[in-house]
Amino acid sequence: MKNSLLTAVGICLGCGVLNAQEKVDFIRDIQPIFEKSCVKCHGPEKQKGKLRLDSKDSTFNRASDSQVIVPGNAEKSDLHRRVALPQSEDDRMPNEGDPLPKAQVDLIKNWINQGAIWPDAATFKTAGSEKKETKLPDYKPSAEELKAIAQLETLGISARPIAMNLGWREASFHLLGSNVTDTTLAPLKSILGLVDLNLGGTKITDAGLSNIKSLTNLTRLHLERTEITDSGLSHLKDLQNLTYLNLYGTPVTDSGLEHLKSLSSLKNLYLWQTKVSEGGVGNLQKSLPKLEISRGFELKPPEKEPAKEPAKEEEKK
Repeated sequence: MKNSLLTAVGICLGCGVLNAQEKVDFIRDIQPIFEKSCVKCHGPEKQKGKLRLDSKDSTFNRASDSQVIVPGNAEKSDLHRRVALPQSEDDRMPNEGDPLPKAQVDLIKNWINQGAIWPDAATFKTAGSEKKETKLPDYKPSAEELKAIAQLETLGISARPIAMNLGWREASFHLLGSNVTDTTLAPLKSILGLVDLNLGGTKITDAGLSNIKSLTNLTRLHLERTEITDSGLSHLKDLQNLTYLNLYGTPVTDSGLEHLKSLSSLKNLYLWQTKVSEGGVGNLQKSLPKLEISRGFELKPPEKEPAKEPAKEEEKK
């Protein structure tokens, strides 16, 4: 009896640990890591070790080695083993530059252990395609912009160049999560060379988004899992270079989509677990016919079975 009780307690504790671990989303959490640190050597132009990490099929259907990613088991996955190696090891990934931060290594580990789910909707950007899409000229930051970048650095946020010898920058507030508020965003309004911004999972509000309305060079914006509403999206209407917008898990409705109709460059919009309707999506699609809109997989309530008529009692003879 005692052993059974201990076993039950152990199982419950194990369940608590699993429930506490946040679900890792490939497009939100893993794809940016691959794009930034992996596809340079494992992408369309170069495939070290005959490995491509910019394509679901190429990654999982490698005839030469099926152990790169073993869904459900990070310990048996060569990808996790290599990104977790110290900088002194020749086999570590990425082989050039700094090792991945521990937070990113943990994301990859958790993603694999959770089944390595890779949505078909995931579309990778590359350095070449990004340059072709945005057609941005060379950029040199002003003194005011450099001051704002330094101000973000004191807050633990890096607005770093997207490539060597380029003035265009990207910034991610995602890892600071709930520590990021509207006040944290204040320096952004001066960083006009920002092209990639990740505010996912932060505590920003509609008012905070006013700090990015002047960032007209922005091409990618993550707002998933924030409290941004329809009103906040009004600050995006002048971001004419925006090609990617993620609104997953926000309380946005059909009214908010009206503010996006002027974004003629928008190519990918993610609306999973929002309050938009099929009609609202269709209305936006009419204004932006080339826009790819993903609402994710939505569970529909099971249809009720028709009530069965009570069986008639046999007539007594």
